[in-house]
Amino acid sequence: MEVTEEGLVRYFDVVLPHMNEVQRRVVAGAMSEMLGRGGKSVVALASGLSRTTVTKGEYEVGADIEPSSRLRALGGGDKKKIDKLPGLLATLDELVNPETRGNPMSLLRWTSKSSVKLAEELARRGFTVSSATVLRLLHLLGYSLQANAKVSEGRQHPDRDAQFRYLNDTAASFIQRGQPVISVDSKKKELIGNFANGGAEWALLGSPERVSVHDFKDPELGEYAKAIPYGVYDLANNEGWVNVGDTADTSEFAVESIRRWWHQMGAERFTDAEQLLITADAGGSNGYRVRAWKVELARLAQETGLSITVCHYPPGTSKWNKIEHRMFSFITMNWRGKPLTSLRTIIELISATSTSTGLSIQADYDPSWYPKGVKISDRELAALPLAPHDFHGEWNYTINAQSIST
Repeated sequence: MEVTEEGLVRYFDVVLPHMNEVQRRVVAGAMSEMLGRGGKSVVALASGLSRTTVTKGEYEVGADIEPSSRLRALGGGDKKKIDKLPGLLATLDELVNPETRGNPMSLLRWTSKSSVKLAEELARRGFTVSSATVLRLLHLLGYSLQANAKVSEGRQHPDRDAQFRYLNDTAASFIQRGQPVISVDSKKKELIGNFANGGAEWALLGSPERVSVHDFKDPELGEYAKAIPYGVYDLANNEGWVNVGDTADTSEFAVESIRRWWHQMGAERFTDAEQLLITADAGGSNGYRVRAWKVELARLAQETGLSITVCHYPPGTSKWNKIEHRMFSFITMNWRGKPLTSLRTIIELISATSTSTGLSIQADYDPSWYPKGVKISDRELAALPLAPHDFHGEWNYTINAQSIST
């Protein structure tokens, strides 16, 4: 069969793209051997391979060398960068090591540790490598991209864990006796207006919700353009109440939120209740050092006839408050990507929040005015029917349902 140069070109164009390096070399060498004298030059021209490669392939065919999974023989190919550039690994490790990078004298102390930045710094130190090589070497050194891990809670109180156990045991005791246990907290203030809200929501391609570029207060909404949601979460029944105000997050507002929960939901749910347990953060409007919080709770206890017990979470542990991950987190997910254009929008989005585990939430607007800076005297505080518990009485206390003496 006559083999033409045009036929060889067409043959190699079809076959070679589907082969690896070894296979291409062997096929070219076999074709060269079949053509005989002058075959190497003809095959090299038709295949695009170098004449040296074709010659090597013909030798391998003639020597009956068995192909293996390796594309090159042992020792073949270029040397590794770490062999060609002694000290490269150690220098890279020095640049990314947290202890070294924390040194104020480090050139990368205040810059990103991206592969491009690292490659530039290595070049300044005499090691010319690409950013891709830097990535491979980082993996070789045992590094990987790591996000910040929120584990440090600051200075921890020595009785932190003991307070958690006390709080949990107290809550379990209340629930076992059919007495209400609620977790309370104020959600972060929310901007009211056509402003961007975190998260993404499904929409037609190229048709995102259009919002204002800047988060400036809308003058048409009046002096107060922020919503203040205060939540009450019923641990035993997976129910929540959110009181949405627009003045200030004060202790009076916090206790009024609890009062509204009791009248709207709690009294009907707990018809035989004599006690109420409140679990709250250590700071904010419901903090254990806030006098107004205790005065307002005493008024609530007097009005409802409930003996109110409060157990605070230890300082710096607010993220463990049940309301955070059992209610507020789902509210945030429900209104993600939706601008909170009005108080009514906020209330409807909160009320529409539910989960597959049965969470239900009610919400309403609180139009009352809550002044800030209310002072409580030592005499008023001493007059409260407040009984500290034996264990950390500053965190755990009960306010009895009796008249407040003046």
